[in-house]
Amino acid sequence: MVLKSAKQKGIGILAGILLLIIFTLASVGLGYTDVNLADVYRAFMHFDQSNQHIIIREVRLPRAILAVCVGSSLAIAGVLMQALTRNSLASPGIFGVNAGASFFVVLSISYLPSLSLQGMTWISFAGAAFAAVVVYGIGAAGSQGLTPVRLTLAGAAIAALFSSFTQGMLVLNEKALDEVLFWLAGSVQGRELSYLYPVLPYLILAWIGSFFIGRHINVLLMGEDVAQGLGQRTGWIKAFAGVLIILLAGGAVAIAGPIGFVGIVVPHFARRIAGQDHRWVIPYAALLGAILLLAADISARYVIMPEEVPVGVMTAIIGTPFFIFIARRGVAVK
Repeated sequence: MVLKSAKQKGIGILAGILLLIIFTLASVGLGYTDVNLADVYRAFMHFDQSNQHIIIREVRLPRAILAVCVGSSLAIAGVLMQALTRNSLASPGIFGVNAGASFFVVLSISYLPSLSLQGMTWISFAGAAFAAVVVYGIGAAGSQGLTPVRLTLAGAAIAALFSSFTQGMLVLNEKALDEVLFWLAGSVQGRELSYLYPVLPYLILAWIGSFFIGRHINVLLMGEDVAQGLGQRTGWIKAFAGVLIILLAGGAVAIAGPIGFVGIVVPHFARRIAGQDHRWVIPYAALLGAILLLAADISARYVIMPEEVPVGVMTAIIGTPFFIFIARRGVAVK
């Protein structure tokens, strides 16, 4: 059901924030060692260095924060990609952006083992940018020009290519395989906040930029001729949105590895709630993306307890049927 008035949408945002808080608390409290809200409160107000308090402060809370940041970033990147390409299947995973970032990171880990987290962040951005440029170039080549189907096929091909390169490199380098195998499946397990610190300034800039670009995306979706007639510099808007996508997707990969399907699924639910106004779609996507990844991460703890599956596996289980449903309906965004 699409919310009509600004008041309804504002109430929906508040409800989403409340739901996000609930899922964040659930992420901190649930797992192999369950804790209650009183334990969480004591862990921060009356820290006694017990194992339970250490788990809450050093493991559970950072994991929840990382899931929120990664989920929001991937969802916003998916919204922007689907709007720019008019392709309902567009996402950092399907278009090869995540695969490109992953390949560059694995390459750097293999040959630059002393690379800092800040350096890995920049390499992830570079990989995401390179993949995005290659996919756009292939999709736009030829007499037919850029179409949603051509972009999807180009993205799938580049994603497969970079994934093959990554797997081949890991086969030749067993040490690198041990270091990045769990990361490649997409996971926030075992990540410290130190993984977030080098990326956070860029993510914050991208989040703010995404919220401000919403009204320009609305104009662009009217058609490029109409947008130019209204005085919009469409080339600059597309370039700015492309930079935002690279920062969001590259930053998410640097933190948690290539987590798929969040960027496909969430934008559709956000539009079902907020309509086609991207001034509302983008904040709704940010909230829903964070909630989805938190829910997937909580579920991942119980599937094969006491072991855990990577959260990327859970998002694939959720997203694959939805991907098939969208593909059967058609890929063009109206």
